[in-house]
Amino acid sequence: MDKVGIGLIGSQFIAELHAEALKRVSNARIVAAASPTEAHVSAFTRKHAIPHAYTDYRAMLERDDIDLVTVGAPNDLHCQMVCDIAAAGKHVICEKPLCRTMDEADRMVAACAAANVKFMYAEELCFVPKYVRAKQLIDMGAIGDVYLVKQAEKHNGPHSPWFWDVDRSGGGVTLDMGCHAFQFFRWILGNRPVTAVTAQMGTYVHQGRTRGDDDAIIIVEFEGGARGMAEESWAKVGGMDDLAEFYGSAGVIFADLLHGNALRVYSETGYDYAVEKASTTQGWSFCTFEEMWNYGFPQEMEHFVDCVLHDKPPLVTGDDGRAVMEIIFAAYESAGTGKRIEWPYQPPRDKTPVEVWGK
Repeated sequence: MDKVGIGLIGSQFIAELHAEALKRVSNARIVAAASPTEAHVSAFTRKHAIPHAYTDYRAMLERDDIDLVTVGAPNDLHCQMVCDIAAAGKHVICEKPLCRTMDEADRMVAACAAANVKFMYAEELCFVPKYVRAKQLIDMGAIGDVYLVKQAEKHNGPHSPWFWDVDRSGGGVTLDMGCHAFQFFRWILGNRPVTAVTAQMGTYVHQGRTRGDDDAIIIVEFEGGARGMAEESWAKVGGMDDLAEFYGSAGVIFADLLHGNALRVYSETGYDYAVEKASTTQGWSFCTFEEMWNYGFPQEMEHFVDCVLHDKPPLVTGDDGRAVMEIIFAAYESAGTGKRIEWPYQPPRDKTPVEVWGK
């Protein structure tokens, strides 16, 4: 195998990122894309020069020239899609969050294990160049013993209507964006075991659109005393913020993912695009460039393709996605009960996070 044949499921925002990222991977060849709306998938495949389009992903899975499939679909579809992909003998890249329930998580992990295919969990923060360098500094002892990692991701709401529907999504911003922070903490801290989770969340701005949370603060405690503090919001206007801070016994590291790589622009007329989620470009703005590279998407896809091509274990797996789901459930339970949730912790098998929160 000189190139990995890839099928994409989805034709909207995240599938666009997958397609653009994979174009930069020399060992990847996008063979086909599948999306249930024919007009969408036809436009998507034309835009990205993808040879084959399907409205049923299961038909796409019958192709012998596809080795790896990405799942860029709503959360309620992840489980069945991953199980079907595994049954077809294809390797899997599943977008975050992994799924909606712990039962789904276990079924997905088991299906990939039974089929002996790689199950890769698409957490791009583990591939962001700025954060990779921060981890290198931490691992070499540059800031001593790390006792606190903070991560904040805030904007004014998701890209598609299904995110607001908790029956489809399973939760709000803690599920959708807190999942980034939780795997980020685990990665930075060397996958130390979690010992406790405490969270506060609410629906402060978007009460008319969702029963899910739109702003949350979560503290995750790890073995050895280190803590991770996540601040996640769908209620913050003015464009995307993505920030990280690392505190150690001998130093600190501050990382501004987007503003730190942006042009500071003042424009009275406005212009085409500044940064994800920015509603205006008039006045002062931070105009990003190489946004996809800064987010780590090409690096993530290159790594996953290389894992398939050379049979290597991936940096982030379905098991990591499952571990993140446990933290997500603990956060919603903590917010719903007002209690600190300690480990060992067993989330409910068949409830979604928003149901554990009580909304």
